[in-house]
Amino acid sequence: MSTADRLPRLLALIPYLMSHPGAQVPEVAKIFGLSEKQLIDDLQLVWMCGLPGHTPGDLIDVSWDGGEILIDNADTIARPLRLGVDEASALLVALRMLAEMPEFGERDALTRVIAKFEQASGEGAEVSNQVTVEVDATPDALPGVNEALRRGRRLSLRYYVPGRDEVTPREVDPMRLVVVDGRSYLSGWCYRAEAVRLFRLDRMLTVEVLDVAADPPADAVPDEVTSGVFRPSPTDELVELELTPAGRWVAEYYPCEQVEELGEGHMRVALRARDQGWLVRLALRLGDTGRVLSPASLAESVRAAATSALNRYESVS
Repeated sequence: MSTADRLPRLLALIPYLMSHPGAQVPEVAKIFGLSEKQLIDDLQLVWMCGLPGHTPGDLIDVSWDGGEILIDNADTIARPLRLGVDEASALLVALRMLAEMPEFGERDALTRVIAKFEQASGEGAEVSNQVTVEVDATPDALPGVNEALRRGRRLSLRYYVPGRDEVTPREVDPMRLVVVDGRSYLSGWCYRAEAVRLFRLDRMLTVEVLDVAADPPADAVPDEVTSGVFRPSPTDELVELELTPAGRWVAEYYPCEQVEELGEGHMRVALRARDQGWLVRLALRLGDTGRVLSPASLAESVRAAATSALNRYESVS
């Protein structure tokens, strides 16, 4: 769990516990989407926080004996967090984008939520009103996907796969449209892969709605994207990287199996990926802020790609 994820949660957790004295560990863990162990880890960290001075009287007092959480001496941060202008405007943009999704059924309720939020957020609403919400897609992709979802029809796609730099034909039974990190994806049953797959709309070169009813297998489940679209498999290749302080963002951005601090801000991480081409591009992007430790074949591929790029610069000059 990254610090960027944990700090906002702690700042929200303390006001909640202050306003719900005697809340139970299982109940609070469920509300915050944590395991009970993760919640206890957070409470142990809260117990060491407080005002400058760091004497027992300055620190937050929290206990969870018997599963009942009691917190005291935290009045200075008992007030719930308020959204800043950037946060309020980002949330409003996201709500408006959600309203554009074809499968969203509670449109009237969402419209009322947006109106109330605009009224409450003030300057944030003014900023968000200057943003045009558009789905990132090739011109014919979104209308075709919307029609297929609305009518329950199969799609025929020509889809660009950047990892292999190729265009592949696909027949897909659409299941839902999702937005992750500002990108729009169709989640559906792919007959080529014989599995549920995510397809980025801006990589759909052509979209044709077939006169065939969409009929994904009964056990097909749309992809879970709350933690991002990057989900490595245990069978994917394990890669070790050494990162400088400027390259530590990799551990924050991608799921890592191992993270080891090496001192002075350097770290060693191990992650999995099924596409070595993607790993080569990641290594090139890191430049001198990262180094491939293993496998040797990846290090050689990165070296060859970097040499090829440098040679092209020389030929142009």
